[in-house]
Amino acid sequence: MKMKKWLALLAAAALLTVPLSGCSKEGSGDTIRIGGLAPLTGDLKQYGEAVNNAVKMAVEEINKNGGVLGKDIEYIVYDEKGDVTEALNAYNKLVSSDKVVAIVGDVTSAPSKAVAQKANDDGMPIITASGTDADITKTGKYAYRACFIDPYQGQLMADYASKELKAKTVAVLYDSGDSYSTGIADAFEAAAKELGMTVTNKEGYAHGSTDFNAQLDKIKTNNPDAILLPVYYSDVVSILKQAKQKGIASKFLGADGWDGVVPQLDGDTGLNDVLANAYFCSQYSASSDDPALQNFLSSYKERYGIEANMFAVLGYDAMHILADAIERAGSTDADKIIEAMQATNYSGLTGTTTFDAERNPVREAVITSFGADEKGACVYKVIGTYKA
Repeated sequence: MKMKKWLALLAAAALLTVPLSGCSKEGSGDTIRIGGLAPLTGDLKQYGEAVNNAVKMAVEEINKNGGVLGKDIEYIVYDEKGDVTEALNAYNKLVSSDKVVAIVGDVTSAPSKAVAQKANDDGMPIITASGTDADITKTGKYAYRACFIDPYQGQLMADYASKELKAKTVAVLYDSGDSYSTGIADAFEAAAKELGMTVTNKEGYAHGSTDFNAQLDKIKTNNPDAILLPVYYSDVVSILKQAKQKGIASKFLGADGWDGVVPQLDGDTGLNDVLANAYFCSQYSASSDDPALQNFLSSYKERYGIEANMFAVLGYDAMHILADAIERAGSTDADKIIEAMQATNYSGLTGTTTFDAERNPVREAVITSFGADEKGACVYKVIGTYKA
């Protein structure tokens, strides 16, 4: 009897490890099931909520306009709490129990990379809205992303500093405990040297730090023309305040993590002079006159009571890109979806997106600086599009 139970368990385990490559699942009844993974609680919830909110809006819009392949999308999302193990467990539930045909997720780079690897093992189409680690899509042909990769942003800002700002010397201040920050920093440093600029300093700080005085003192000594801060907006504001106190007059550069600096200031005009000489690359411009973007931004604020950020915009586009691919594939077969994904030419909130051979988006970046409105409050000021 014990032997029979043991054999039964082995058989069940074997079934759980059968790869899903090339499988075709039509969803549940009259719906097509698409999964979602996002940190909806914990320290990263603001990013997960933004992506998830926007994905839900996209799904509702798609369904209102006839759905995909004549069926409504059924969106099933799980909170992975910003944890790799939780993300893998949620992924397994989406695939094994919910029988999704594709997944939008994850949101941040570490769980996105882990889930992408599993998705490629299983043959499950997956697109991350905002996972910027270059290695995510290198896991295999089933993984796509809607956002720029870290190295591209570093290279682009080095190119912009050299050719547009005429910088000869540059420094880098980055979060050494964050893969997003280190990825951009490393690419910027390499590109800057190739472009003939001198990198005077590359100073790291521990993740979660709030005191940047030691690093800024070292940078100030060399007085570089520009300083790259490849960090998220909360750190940006803290660093710029301390840099201003020290009288640092360099231009400041950033990447898409700066999207959110203006709300972070909360009306404080004390950094207006510093930000007037700051430039960052982003996926889109909130001040664009594109009616589709403006409609989304106003609808998002009306629905959720807060401004949409970059994560929301990318989440919306990611779901639309995936739905468009399924429609063009004419099927929920995984390999047909992937074939259609690679042929994507989608015009969305972030512009027209195609994919390169490594399934990263190809489109122009938007260079943004800062100005002041009629009341003196800091606002974003679009410089224009740029492609290195």
